[in-house]
This record gives sequence, C-alpha cells and structure tokens, in this order.
Amino acid sequence: MMRLPEFQYRAARTLEEAAALLAAAPGETMLVAGGTDVLPNMKRRQQVPKTLVGLRGVTEIQRVTPADGGLVLGGGLTLTALVHHADLRARYAGLWQAAAQIATPHLRNMGTLGGNLCLDTRCTYYDQSYEWRKAIDFCMKKDGQVCWVAPSSPRCLAVSSTDTAPALMALGARVRLVSAAGARTVELDALYRNDGIDYLTRRPDEVLADVTLPPADGWRSTYWKLRRRGSFDFPVLSVAAAARFDGDLVAEARLVLGAVASRPMPAPAAAAVLVGRRLDDEAIAEAADLAFGVAKPMDNTDFTLVWRKRVSRAFVTYALRELRGDDMRDCRVRIARQGLDQVA
Repeated sequence: MMRLPEFQYRAARTLEEAAALLAAAPGETMLVAGGTDVLPNMKRRQQVPKTLVGLRGVTEIQRVTPADGGLVLGGGLTLTALVHHADLRARYAGLWQAAAQIATPHLRNMGTLGGNLCLDTRCTYYDQSYEWRKAIDFCMKKDGQVCWVAPSSPRCLAVSSTDTAPALMALGARVRLVSAAGARTVELDALYRNDGIDYLTRRPDEVLADVTLPPADGWRSTYWKLRRRGSFDFPVLSVAAAARFDGDLVAEARLVLGAVASRPMPAPAAAAVLVGRRLDDEAIAEAADLAFGVAKPMDNTDFTLVWRKRVSRAFVTYALRELRGDDMRDCRVRIARQGLDQVA
C-alpha cells in the first residue's frame, strides 16, 4: 500500500488567502482542489510538498459567469459542473466533449478545470512507485539524470495529458493567474512550455483563478481523443479543432494536438490552409497532412509512437469532418468500443 507522506493542510477561504499561503513558501507549498492528480503523485513521492493549500472552500472560483458575450469559468469548477452546464455544451462543444471524456464520473465529481489545465506531465518511466523508479536510478523528471525515453535528450520528454487545454486553446481562451503581488492574464497558449519538467509558465506562487472564453458567435468546435479504453484513460493523442464560418467558407480556424509533446501543440499552418475555403475533402486532407507534421509523439505512453503518429492524420480528418457537419457519432462509438483499426 502506498501512503501519503506527512504534510500540513491549510484550507483557504478566499482567493487572496490561498495566494498569501502560497507566497509564504512557494517552493514547499502546493495547491489541492479535487486532489485526483497531486495526491496519487504524493503517494508515489513524485511530489512531496510540506504544505497543501486546499481550494474547495474558495467559492469565488467555482462559478460560471457571462462576460462580454463569452463565459468566465472558475478554475475551481468541477469537471462534472462543466459537463452539466447546458450553455457550455451548446456554445463550446469542443470543451464540453473534452471534459466529458476525462476519467470517470467519480473522478469528474472531484477533479477541477484548473487542476486539469495544470496537470502534471506523464511518462511510462515517471508514473511508477518510488521503489520502481529507484530500481532504474530514477529519471530526469524526478531524482535522476537521464530521460529514459531518449537517453541522449538534454530535456525531459514527459507528455502533456490534459484534455481541456487543447480544447480551450482551440477556442482562444485566456487564463487569469493571481498571486499575492497581483494578477495577470495570459493567452492559454502562453501557459505552456514544451518541457516535461518545467511545463508551465505559472509561477509557484500563483493560483489559476479562472478561464475566459471569447464569444462563440459563428464558431463550431470539437474534440477527439484516442486512448486504449473507451473511458477512464488519459489521452495518448487528442485533436481539438475550432472554426468560424462565414456561410460555407471558413473565416478563422484553430487546430491543436494533445499528448504528442510536453505541451499541447498548435498546428497553425494546418488551420491557415482552411481559411477562405469550404471544408471539402480536399481541404481537410491538406490540413490533416500539415497537422501530421506537428505530431511528434515519443515512446513515453501507451501504444507505439509510430502508430500514434500515423493516426494523428485520421483524427484531424474526423474532427474537421465533424466541424463540416458530418454525423460522426457512429465513428466515435466504434473507436471507443472496437479500437481505431475498425474505422481508420
């Protein structure tokens, strides 16, 4: 049985109080809301904070607020709350699909939007017990010197496994980060680095307070996720796509690939090739080819990296067909129940 290490728990009542508690010892303090990621990591001794600051009592970050035609989503919202929000499902389908496919209903009841956005990067060699990691002399991400995914690599190649980040990046979201020194707002894309260890630009003394979604007028969005099982698993490939239409033509588009690097990877060239065109098969195939070049999976998670790379083209195709208006429900069901080889 893996047990939690000793730690002090401080329950914050306000956002300001949480920020102040972080500021007191940012290198030794971590936030916990649902605890679905940080607590298992602590049991495996991947993270050993001396203090956990609880956010469950901070009600101000657990709301959905209309703002300038869009929505502001509190970082403390549970994933279940997102899934049950009718307006979110109707206007921001890609985010709704991403939230609905995370883990299980029980874990979505606990896990939060902010927690999923800040989800620790994952790796076959990292997400093991302390004793297992010690047997291989640990890894670069924690306590070791070598990245076992690519031993000659100068940086950690642990993979980003957040579902909501690619969807929100495709929607053009921004995040507000609050510390004792003040607040700042950044594009969600700027929150991430392509580094398995230093994967966030959020400072240790900052709380991810909320996410702002721009107006959805004219936009359609979707999210496709590959995993071994039809539920529970982390993504080993994901595709988030969003497009604003002017009649039959694409006026703007965004494509983001998840779980193929240490951060969600935008595919701007693939999105740009769609602008001013109808989403016909030729345009979709051209965009899928360009997005294929962005996908650079490594041997750090489930399935072979060559196969994950190959099916990225198929998943971009599925996502763009759905944006076009094709009924892709049967395709989704077959992937979930039978595996991709049945439909690719």
